[in-house]
Amino acid sequence: MEKWTPKHEAPEPLEGPVVATIVGGTVVWFVLFLVQLPFYGWFDDRDSTWWLWTCLAGGGLGFIGIWYVRRRDAAIKQAQAARDATAGGAARADGRAPATPAD
Repeated sequence: MEKWTPKHEAPEPLEGPVVATIVGGTVVWFVLFLVQLPFYGWFDDRDSTWWLWTCLAGGGLGFIGIWYVRRRDAAIKQAQAARDATAGGAARADGRAPATPAD
């Protein structure tokens, strides 16, 4: 069993425009559904209507994904803001120094 033990740490996950990626994928699924919809009879004659329903399911699941990644993104930003607030005097998110009250 020792043969399968990892010998190094896993790299950090890549973060990118997650919300935009999920929204784009959802739009693609719905466009594919709408493009295939006029050909429903052709698909039905060949017992291939699952193509349409797969695209519709992909779009529906994409809506769940959009909801999920937007909440995840908001939670990450909220946690980062809380860390910045407890750091005391940390730089603001836009890179400028925190404002000091006027005397």
